[in-house]
Amino acid sequence: MHYVTGEALGKSYGIKPLFKNLTFHIEEGDKIALVARNGSGKSTLLKIIAGLETPDDGTLWLHKEVSVALFEQEPVFMDELSVLDNIFHHDHPVINAIKTYEAASERGDADAIGEAIVRMDELNAWDFDSKVKQILGKLNVHHFEQKAGTLSGGQRKRVALARTLIDIGFEHRHVLLIMDEPTNHLDVETVEWLEHYLNQQNITLLLVTHDRYFLDAVCNEIWEMDGSALYTYRGDYENYLEKKAARIEQQAASIDKAKNLYRKELEWIRKQPRARTTKSKSRIDAFDDVEVRAKQRIQDNQVQLQVKMSRLGGKVAELKKVYKSFGNQVILQGFDYTFSKGERIGVVGKNGTGKSTFLNILQGLEKADSGKINIGETVIFGYYSQQGLQFKEDMRVIEYVKNIAENFPLANGGSLNASQFLQLFLFEPDQQHTFISRLSGGEKKRLLLLSVLFRNPNFLILDEPTNDLDLPTLTVLENFLSDYRGCLLIVSHDRYFMDRLTDHLFVFEGNGRVRDFPGNYSQYRLWKKEQESEIKSREVKNTRLETGGGLQDALPGKHETEAGKKKPSYKEKREFETLQREIAVLEKEKKAVMDQLSDSSLPYEQLQQLSGRIAEVSSLLDEKELRWLELSEVMEND
Repeated sequence: MHYVTGEALGKSYGIKPLFKNLTFHIEEGDKIALVARNGSGKSTLLKIIAGLETPDDGTLWLHKEVSVALFEQEPVFMDELSVLDNIFHHDHPVINAIKTYEAASERGDADAIGEAIVRMDELNAWDFDSKVKQILGKLNVHHFEQKAGTLSGGQRKRVALARTLIDIGFEHRHVLLIMDEPTNHLDVETVEWLEHYLNQQNITLLLVTHDRYFLDAVCNEIWEMDGSALYTYRGDYENYLEKKAARIEQQAASIDKAKNLYRKELEWIRKQPRARTTKSKSRIDAFDDVEVRAKQRIQDNQVQLQVKMSRLGGKVAELKKVYKSFGNQVILQGFDYTFSKGERIGVVGKNGTGKSTFLNILQGLEKADSGKINIGETVIFGYYSQQGLQFKEDMRVIEYVKNIAENFPLANGGSLNASQFLQLFLFEPDQQHTFISRLSGGEKKRLLLLSVLFRNPNFLILDEPTNDLDLPTLTVLENFLSDYRGCLLIVSHDRYFMDRLTDHLFVFEGNGRVRDFPGNYSQYRLWKKEQESEIKSREVKNTRLETGGGLQDALPGKHETEAGKKKPSYKEKREFETLQREIAVLEKEKKAVMDQLSDSSLPYEQLQQLSGRIAEVSSLLDEKELRWLELSEVMEND
């Protein structure tokens, strides 16, 4: 079924066009990621498709049976109403029944709960209620009576996401789900659950995201907005990069050809007399097209800078027996670590475990309760925080950067001026004199980031740097940081970003415990799942052993008389022997895969394949070991 068509869409604010002449089609079942630079109109295009804005040019056609659900970066709430009222905003009997039931449960009102249960039974609303409970639980949405206006930024994001997913679950018509940066401010467990949820549902999806693992897991098509063109790529993010590189190479060859033709035609134009024939006139008109093609510029996001970094001495930073608490909440409990030159450490953990506090303590912005923190004399911190950009309303972009320094030193003795450095981070010359107040949210984040880097620190601390940044900017940042020779400390939920740039992790596990994990983010996630799987397996086995006082009570045949004990059949004997061999093979494979995963140089694709295989092997082992236990009891009767 055909959902949406856009024909030659254009949108401008003032004299500068955001985009123009965009044409596209969306079919039922499509899962599309939209990629473009901040400020190029991604969010505006999403709002046009959702019907919240109108295009200046072109036409948009939406199938009459299709409804659109939009999840925005900055969710809009009725702040004076409760969380529950904002989530269940539809006036429908089923929605109202669930809303009443959830409110009564929240209050613990037994009489109201009883009445709500009767109403739920009458409307057959329990199936939808179970789906609602799953969404609210996974997104950690509680305290339904809290006013929406009192929610933090992260809470607003989760409540808005819950509202959107419940809305599309409630809709029985065809739905186009549009999501603008849905993973911002979500922890990894929630992002992984959202990946799974979107893949399980029969959803037609258009989204903007900077999370490349999320993009690969959810989408099968990528749209790239580049100037006035919209390019379509089938497949994953790696395929998009390969196809884009081929397109740019072809485009560069075409521009070179146009430049050669332009030089010849320019020479001919200059030699022409004033009185021209009709034939000459057509050639002159064609010259204008050649000139446009010859003067095209290709945006290249590859940044390689040999930075002349401030010298970092032998002593970098040392923390000894550091303690920090806020009331009963323990952040650090005897933390010990000595930083070395060139370390690249990721900091991970659930929200509220103290990651940002740790960064502040390291920089001396916040005091520890006790312990020693020794920072080397040559250390220059560069801190990208989540606080945002501080600026004067009437300040221009170029002025903001020049107030930091006029030039950025390079290792070869040269330097880049402020304008050249801005261009590396995708601020073109015509944009550098724009007032900062007129930049989009993502562009302000990009300016904050480059202003931190422009100070040329030798110890970089980045707190959630990928939030609100577009994929082209992330590519620029990753290329810059790959060549960075100072110390690097990153707090991020972006798995791709962390895998590419960090060597080991500080894992904040809560209650002051910090684990130093020797591997990247994906390896840690795999290790954690393996640990959880082993714990569950042990719990299952212990439960069987404890039931009735021992393993035999939990297995078939325990309550049979000695005379009536079942003898193993030939088939069961064969199965028992086969299981022993299969378990040995699986255990050997599991060890081999874990050994491979310890190699930090593995490419992402192979890491993903191995991660998937280790999960399959662990599941098979659990299943076969339990069956082996059952058959081993039967074998004793032989």
